[in-house]
Amino acid sequence: MAVAEESHFGRAAARLGMAQPPLSQRIARLEKELGVRLFERSSRRVTITEAGTLLLAEARELLARSDALLATARRIRDGETGLLRAALSPEFSGRTVAALLSDFRSRHSGLELELHELSTAEQLAAFAAHRLDVGVIHHPCDVTGLELGPVLRRDLGVLLPRGSAQAARAEVPLASLTGYDLVLFPRAHAPAVYDDLLTACARGGYTPAAVRHGQGASFVRGLVLSSGAVALGPRDTQLADPADPDLVWRPLAGAPLAWRHSVAWPKGRGDAAVDAFAEAATHALRTTADARAETAARPLHLRPASEFWL
Repeated sequence: MAVAEESHFGRAAARLGMAQPPLSQRIARLEKELGVRLFERSSRRVTITEAGTLLLAEARELLARSDALLATARRIRDGETGLLRAALSPEFSGRTVAALLSDFRSRHSGLELELHELSTAEQLAAFAAHRLDVGVIHHPCDVTGLELGPVLRRDLGVLLPRGSAQAARAEVPLASLTGYDLVLFPRAHAPAVYDDLLTACARGGYTPAAVRHGQGASFVRGLVLSSGAVALGPRDTQLADPADPDLVWRPLAGAPLAWRHSVAWPKGRGDAAVDAFAEAATHALRTTADARAETAARPLHLRPASEFWL
């Protein structure tokens, strides 16, 4: 293309940033490979042949496609296109999920987001197996080998039968829940979070008579209404519906319990796509889930033995 446009080997070589003899040799090799003569040479001028003219359009198209291929490769390398495998814990509300997806699409419309619903334990296993690029996890957990975004705190309240004595309070002291069973997510989903939650309850004066396990909204609702139990959750939980005739959500006095989250990804995996997901998730949690920056110095790693303790 350069030789055809310049009609001069010297000017074409200068344009390409190379010496003239190697350029002449490359043209000769190309002619031999294609089996056609591309240029007529004279001491003063280089003239493109009819065959060269016919092939010139093909050459321009090939170079344009080559440039497009390299540009796409750069976008993939920089995380601007391709597939991002991400995960959220099951307890996030539909409003939070929708806000995250909308925000992410506005930041990275050319990237396909494959979003999974996975517990913290499932996310950690997926990270270890290289099946997950980024996720939102609960703390504390084993964050070895992970990089973390800002830690956000969501204060927990209590879900009660609307007719209970505690439901009449504006805020419910933990100790006043004595006598109620507690509905919690299965321990295997986030063992250290589970243990810390029970420890904090005990320190606040509430040791549940029994711990019942449930995660689906309908199942948890049934347990709270029929078995003398309460459930813990943030204000945006699906069960905290002010119009619900049977259940009521109340904040805990002094905000002694909280869930702490952050976006996590494998060390060295961070790129523009991961950054966009982290920003979208953080913004969604702040605007739809009452999340705020955690200011207290709390451990993020597992303790040597993360069992329920007093």
